[in-house]
Amino acid sequence: MKNEAAEAGLVLEVRHVSGGYVEGGLFARQADFHEVIHDVDFVVRHGEILGLVGESGTGKTTLTRMILGLLKPQSGEIIHYTKRPQIVFQDPYSSLNPAYTAEWAVEEPLRIYGKYDAPERKRRVHEMLERVDLPRDCWGAKPDELSGGQRQRVCIAMALIQRPRFLIADEPVSALDVTIQAQILKLLKQLREELDLSYLFISHDLNVVYQLCDRVLVMKQGRIVEQGDVEEVYDHPREAYTRTLLEAGL
Repeated sequence: MKNEAAEAGLVLEVRHVSGGYVEGGLFARQADFHEVIHDVDFVVRHGEILGLVGESGTGKTTLTRMILGLLKPQSGEIIHYTKRPQIVFQDPYSSLNPAYTAEWAVEEPLRIYGKYDAPERKRRVHEMLERVDLPRDCWGAKPDELSGGQRQRVCIAMALIQRPRFLIADEPVSALDVTIQAQILKLLKQLREELDLSYLFISHDLNVVYQLCDRVLVMKQGRIVEQGDVEEVYDHPREAYTRTLLEAGL
């Protein structure tokens, strides 16, 4: 079954997943379990950018943690057809060690991986920094010496340095101004073509999702209430909640 799905062009299946977390820490009772995700079911196809939208607190982060393997579902199944995805977070500054340079940060996953010697690591790092269009005079800069857009380019390079086929982008442009947002969105599209990537793009901003994504999932209170091609969902929303989001411009 897994080989058949891979041949059909899937990179991820989320099958009727429910789950959440225990409130109260280590000594919490079973009754303290808080279910956040309810019977979520979708796929990510090879080469597509799938958007996930919904208001804050609707369960997008919990679902992301499950996909990354950081939180175990209570029921259902999550199947990866590539190696586990890498993630690009909303705040690039908090994702970077303030004591180290951009070049050091991008090389660190390769040092941990341990497969390549120092010259090969440098070659790969420089190639990736060029690919994300980070100027050479920024390679030796620390995070507080970089702009927000430059920091996000470093984070994208970090996520891609081990050449994953699937990337989760969690609100990656929401902390940036509109001009820089457009540049990062253009870069993500370009990288999809160059590196044969698939994305799960998480956002509360439906305008950004419309610009970037092929399909969209609409999440409300931990459930997927609508999904489909972006233009179809935006032009002919079936659910009142989707219409409310579109009207609010979220």
